[in-house]
Amino acid sequence: MKEPAHLALHPFGQIPTYEEGDLALFETGSIVFHIAERHAGLLPDDANTRARAITWMFAALNTLEPPILELGTARLLEGDKPWSKERLPLVEDRVRNRLGQLSARLGDADWLDGGFSAGDLMMVSVEAARGDATVQERGANVAWNRVDANLDGKKSSTKDSGCD
Repeated sequence: MKEPAHLALHPFGQIPTYEEGDLALFETGSIVFHIAERHAGLLPDDANTRARAITWMFAALNTLEPPILELGTARLLEGDKPWSKERLPLVEDRVRNRLGQLSARLGDADWLDGGFSAGDLMMVSVEAARGDATVQERGANVAWNRVDANLDGKKSSTKDSGCD
């Protein structure tokens, strides 16, 4: 990924990248936003609801993802350090706190702000990245299992309607 051809697409040599004609994008949020603007059902038409959906996209990447990534780093790259045993519970608490806040916001709702949006998609994507490598927050797991099921249903309905 540090080859010149890839660096031309992504100056930091990371993934993902997205190419469409002569357009090259990098960074997940930018790619999802670009796609969401062009596909019905990912961003609401109402300006205020649309702004809130975009806010949830940013929150997924800027509020939820950092502690999850920090926990992965603490476990995978720092686990053998002498200070790791003291640090790990602090990082786990940060993840548990964020997931608890997210779960409280979602409550019994199917989606974060009324109907499905790209904000839900980004949250599920970031939250799913924690997998087995992070702490489990019961409320968030229950809530996001429901969102995952709703997302599967949404995917099926868009596939059937030719919006895939």
